[in-house]
Amino acid sequence: MQREKGLKNQYIPIRCDRSRFFGARLKDTQLNGVFTDIIEGKIVKRSKHELRWEGRDVSTEFTRALHAHGYDPTIVALIDIHPGERVPAFYIDDGYAYFGWIFWEKFSQLRLRKLFGSVVRNAKGDWAVQIPDKRKTVIYANAALKTEMDIDNVSGL
Repeated sequence: MQREKGLKNQYIPIRCDRSRFFGARLKDTQLNGVFTDIIEGKIVKRSKHELRWEGRDVSTEFTRALHAHGYDPTIVALIDIHPGERVPAFYIDDGYAYFGWIFWEKFSQLRLRKLFGSVVRNAKGDWAVQIPDKRKTVIYANAALKTEMDIDNVSGL
């Protein structure tokens, strides 16, 4: 293994081939760093992420990291947004984290619906994960990061 500069007595694998690091475990601080990269979306694209490390489910650790970054468990109906606004959120399901937005989808001037839509799309181009405000499905949202959006062009989410 190679040692990364600036870190004393911590060995960081340079390659991702786990078979070369027999028994190496990602330390909690390193795992939190990976989670931060996913949550902030600055280094790692926010999308669908498998929450496993060396066969171990790290969903619980990820939800703790979400909370530390201001993402609290809630349901879509409880998020206070108006048409033209959106809030970032994660949905955790079966060992995967899906990033998406809570927003109002406009069908016509008179018909709107509030939902969570993942940034991951299905074969038809729709949101792979859609959670309408009528469902009680738990998501992790950060209302403090509410931003404006073009309600007439939600494809740019």
